[in-house]
Amino acid sequence: MSFDLPPVTRNLLIANVVIFLLQQVAGEVLLAHFALWPWGPDQVFRSASGLVSIGFRPWQLVTYAFMHGGFTHIAFNMLALFMFGGAIERTFGTRNFLVYYFVCAVAAAVAQLLVLYYFSPDKFFPTLGASGAIFGLLLAFGMLYPHEKIFLMFLPIPMPAWLFVIGYAAVELVMGVTGTQAGVAHFAHLGGMLAGIVMIEYWRGHLPVKPKRRLLR
Repeated sequence: MSFDLPPVTRNLLIANVVIFLLQQVAGEVLLAHFALWPWGPDQVFRSASGLVSIGFRPWQLVTYAFMHGGFTHIAFNMLALFMFGGAIERTFGTRNFLVYYFVCAVAAAVAQLLVLYYFSPDKFFPTLGASGAIFGLLLAFGMLYPHEKIFLMFLPIPMPAWLFVIGYAAVELVMGVTGTQAGVAHFAHLGGMLAGIVMIEYWRGHLPVKPKRRLLR
């Protein structure tokens, strides 16, 4: 981990913080138009400016990942981005890191939309946060640096990155299936990780569709 962050990681940190500050000023407007809302018919809500129609829009697949539900939410996500983003960006290169980050973010959004559409069609609430992309970064760190040690704040025992990632994914799956910790988009997190696996295996040349040149070993 380095305090000298590469450009994409640094700019993502800045963008997330700036948008979080904007949310404190115009939170209702930003939430209505740029958070990720479920597929389906719009719903009408009363706001300070009158009635507003809210529903899914294509740009929300990206914009939701720059919004957060509170200080703790953004603090944990930005800490993880700070811890893992620099190492992954230096390994992937600036352009590929940018592609990877947003593919994971969009895949996380699609996973969340599918879960809500098929399993909770009666629920209409927004999804927001960089967590899907962050889980993609965590997955990449575990795959690329499997033997690096990771410490948990509440459990100060070092564990190899590969074990941490597998354990975290298993916990997310269990909590998602059982409905534990309601309000957390567990399947979005898993969607970001799944996209990360596919991207890395593609760049390694391990999938039926091969890249023009292998970017990773």
